[in-house]
Amino acid sequence: MKKRTTWLLGGLAVGAGAIGAVSAYWKKRNVNSSKKSEDVWARPRMPVTFRAELMPGRDRNQRTFLVKELLPNGRVSLHDAAGEHAEKEFEPVQFDRPVS
Repeated sequence: MKKRTTWLLGGLAVGAGAIGAVSAYWKKRNVNSSKKSEDVWARPRMPVTFRAELMPGRDRNQRTFLVKELLPNGRVSLHDAAGEHAEKEFEPVQFDRPVS
């Protein structure tokens, strides 16, 4: 291959990489901006149940608490439970289960 061809192919490779990086940045920025404040995993007065691994020896009713407040960082504070708690501490929400 001639030196000129090598330079051309190298320039095309660098340009393609730069275009890919910029498009990935724009796509990530657009996904983050489309997240709405209403799109949250918990609401006030919603019952949430701690996972059984976190409270062994207690049945479901003893592990269920009501959400007092949703905090700006995505955590919640609960009625009758101290501290802030994250979504991963709770069982997945089951909408078909009746509220007791």
